[in-house]
This record gives sequence, structure tokens and C-alpha cells, in this order.
Amino acid sequence: MAVQVKHVHPKIALPFSRRAGLLLGLGFAALLLALTLAWSMTLGAANVDAEAVYRALFHYDNTHFDHLVIRTVRLPRVLAGAVVGAGFAAAGAIMQGLTRNPLADSGILGINAGAAFAVVLTVYTLGSPPLSVYATAALIGATMAAMAVYGLGSLGRGGATPLRLTLAGVVLTSFVSSLTTALLVHDQETLDQIRFWTAGALAGRDMALLRQIAPVILAGIAGSLLISRQITTISLGEDVAKGLGQSTTLVKALGAVMVVLLAGGSVALAGPIGFVGLIVPHAARFVAGVDYRWIIPYSVMLGAILVTVADVAARLVLRPYELPVGIMMALLGAPFFIFLARWRVNR
Repeated sequence: MAVQVKHVHPKIALPFSRRAGLLLGLGFAALLLALTLAWSMTLGAANVDAEAVYRALFHYDNTHFDHLVIRTVRLPRVLAGAVVGAGFAAAGAIMQGLTRNPLADSGILGINAGAAFAVVLTVYTLGSPPLSVYATAALIGATMAAMAVYGLGSLGRGGATPLRLTLAGVVLTSFVSSLTTALLVHDQETLDQIRFWTAGALAGRDMALLRQIAPVILAGIAGSLLISRQITTISLGEDVAKGLGQSTTLVKALGAVMVVLLAGGSVALAGPIGFVGLIVPHAARFVAGVDYRWIIPYSVMLGAILVTVADVAARLVLRPYELPVGIMMALLGAPFFIFLARWRVNR
């Protein structure tokens, strides 16, 4: 059996030099992420120098205004951006691997819209619920949306093809987004409370919210790493996976749970930021090849970097005002989506 696995997966048994190179690349990505987070904390409506950031982090003085800004405003914001970017990117990698669909992404397949609608409906119904309720509502909404998209995409002869899943996701996103808009238009109080969040934003995130939701996303990342080998096998084809004795139904169910944790938690923390899960896994695959044991860690790092950089751009483009980071990601992601739809799906 071991000989058969090696024959089917010629690219998974990596030589030592290749593994060392990938590990070195991950280390470089981690260093780049740390530098990006530190750089992000120096920028905003008022810039501060790197020394002030260092002193605020390691020699905090609550009487110093810059220290207060960095520790209570900018640090939670950049950490939230990194966690959200990692979560959306890992979710996209899992979905692309399990569905073998280059367009798979929690935003395109309706999961973000479902989570956002659930949060808006919760605020509309309960007024100002505790922060933990946001996370619960987002996870429920993400689960319902994922089930609906897969059900719609599976109708008819041929089952859930990549194109059918994409079309089902687009239809569900449009329908649920219209319901979300209707609720916001009907209730001015809900609109005032949540309108910036619905565009995907990191402003105003604090450590209390981050401590409640980040464990959900981190659990999803850990779970995705545990099933990464099985995702690689399924990404090579259902027949290959079944021929190796793998339970594809179980792996897909576990993957769906991870996607709900990752995308639902990320939406609860920062709103429905699109295209992160679409762009990043392709970049990670370009570096790491076809093995999801490497694609997922690279996606986590690159997703965190991408959202952090996009948030910096959102803060600076209309300075001293700022745009929601979701708008910046749409500007980056829409052309990439068109490219993939034209050159990858139609091949």
C-alpha cells in the first residue's frame, strides 16, 4: 500500500531540500507578517514612529498618549486583521481543495453573506446583544448558507460541479444580501449600529472582542492542518481518494465544519470581507505546489499579510478618513475573480 501511495502522490513525498525551502519560506513569511503588523501600527490619522510602538508594546506607560492609542486602538485592530485574513484564507484553501473549484471562496459561495445576515437579524431582533451572541449567530448563518449552496449546487444530473456551486453561491449571496439590506433600511437603529461592519471593517475592534472570537478561528486553522493530508488526496480526485480507502464523506464533513468556524468567526469579528479566500490560496499554491500540508500554512501567513496591508491602504487613501477594508479587498479581488473565471474555469 505504501508503494501505491507514493506512485499516486509523486509530489507529496518531498525531498529534504524542498521541505527545507518551504520551511524557510514559512519563516520568512512569519517575519514579514511581524514587520507588517509593526509597520501598520505606526500609520493612521496621526503617524507614530517605530520607537513609540516598541515602547508601547514592551514598556507601556498609560500616561503617554501614543502608548494609549497603540495599545487600545491600533494593536487590537492589526491583530484582528491578521486573524481575519488567516481565517478567510484558510477557509478558501479548504473549499478549493475539497470542491476542486478554483473559484471557491466563502464570499463567492455565500457563506459570508449568510453569516452577515444572521448577525444583522440578531441585532435587529435583540437590539444590542453581547459580543458572544455575534459569534454564535455568524456561525449559525454560515452553516445554513453552506448547506443551502451545496444543496442547490447538487441539484440535477452530474451533482455538485464547480460551476454549479459557484452559480448557487452567487444566487444565494444576492438573495441573502437583499434581505440584509431590507432589514437595515427598515430599522434605522440597526443600520446605525452595524452599517460600517457590513462592508467589512476593522475599526473599533477591541481586545475583548478579539479574545472571544479569535479562539474559534484558531481552532478552525488547527483543525484544517490536521486534515490537510486528506484534503490533498481529495484534491487529486474522488476516485483516487476512494481507491486509497479514504472516507471522502467524512473528510468533507470535517472540512465543512472547519470552513464554518473560519469564515463564521471571521465575519463575526470584521464583517463579510470578500476575495481573501479566493486570492490567497492561489498564491500559496504557486509557492507550495499541490500539497495542502503546505498550502494551508502559507495561506494563513499570506492572508494575514494581505488583510493587514489592505487595512493600511484603507486608512491612508482618504486620510484622515478611512474606507472599510472590505472595499479595498473588492478592488483587488474583483479583477482576479474575472481572470480566474475566464482562464481557469472555462479550460
